[in-house]
Amino acid sequence: MRLKPKSDFWQVGIVPAPAEALLDAETLADCSSRITWLPDPGPWRFLADPFAVRKGDALHVFVEAYDYHTKHGFIERHEFGPALEWRGKAVTLVRPFHLSYPFLIEQDGEVLMVPESHKAGEVALYRARAFPDGWVRETVLLADIPAAEACLIQHQGQWWMFYTVVGSGARDQRELHVAFADRLTGPWKTHPQNPVLVDRSGARPGGTPFVGADGQIILPVQDCSVSYGGGLRFLRFSLLTETHVTSEHLPVQLTGDLAAADYPDGLHTFSAYGDLTLIDVKRIDRSFGRHIVNLKRKLLPKGGLPALG
Repeated sequence: MRLKPKSDFWQVGIVPAPAEALLDAETLADCSSRITWLPDPGPWRFLADPFAVRKGDALHVFVEAYDYHTKHGFIERHEFGPALEWRGKAVTLVRPFHLSYPFLIEQDGEVLMVPESHKAGEVALYRARAFPDGWVRETVLLADIPAAEACLIQHQGQWWMFYTVVGSGARDQRELHVAFADRLTGPWKTHPQNPVLVDRSGARPGGTPFVGADGQIILPVQDCSVSYGGGLRFLRFSLLTETHVTSEHLPVQLTGDLAAADYPDGLHTFSAYGDLTLIDVKRIDRSFGRHIVNLKRKLLPKGGLPALG
C-alpha cells in the first residue's frame, strides 16, 4: 500500500499585539479572534515567513509564496490599509533558486531585505530602489555558506546575525550559528563558538530578534523536536560577545492551535513590528492529492517563474 505523503500548509496572520506581550502564550489565544489573515493563495500553495514595514498609510507584508506544483518559492508582497484591510498583492522578488524568509531592515529611510537563499550558498542583502518594489542584490554578507533563516539586529553599536546551516541529517533544524559585524554591509565574521547551540527543540531561528525589558536580546526559535516548525520558543542571550555566547530558553511556547484551530500543527515565524506581531501557522495534509500534483509536475512542461509586479 502506498503511503500518503505529508504536506505542510502555512497561513500568515497579523496579531494586534506587540512581541513582548506575546511572551505570555495566553495573550496569543486571547487575540486569536482579532487576527487578520492573509488571503488563501489557492490549491496546493501556501504563504509563510511574514515580515512587515509601514510606509505612509500602508502596511506592506512580505512573505514566502510557495507552490507545490513547481516546488519553487518566491517573495510576494501584500498591502494593507490603516484598518488592516487587504488592498492587493504583487510578486516582489524572483530568482532561479528558491527564496523564502524575507527578513526586512529599515535603515536611513531605506528598506533592505535579507531573504533566505541557501540553495545559492549565500546570505545576500537586497535593496529596494523604488520601494515597495525594484529590489536589487546589493552585496553578499556571508559567502559559501548554505545559511537559512538569517535574522539580524543592531545592538549596542554592533550588528549580530543569527542563522542555521542546511546540511545532512536535518542539521538546519537543530543548530544555531552567529555572525557579527561593525556595519550592516560587513565584513561579517562567523563566531568561533559556532554552532553556539545544538538543540532540535529550540535552535533554528524563527523571526525578529528584539531587546527585552532587561536589555538582553531575545530570539524567536523553532521547536522542531516533533516536526519541522512544530512550535516556537524564545532564546534569551545573557552573554553575547565576539568570543562567548550564553543563552537560555524562556518557559513560554507558542503553537498553532493558540491562533487558529484549523492550523494546529505548527507555528514557526514570529515577526515583531511595533504594536503588531506577524506569525504563520501550519496544518499537515496527508491526502493522496500530493501524488497527483507530483505526477502533473513530472508529465507537464515546466512552467516559467512568476512575473514581477
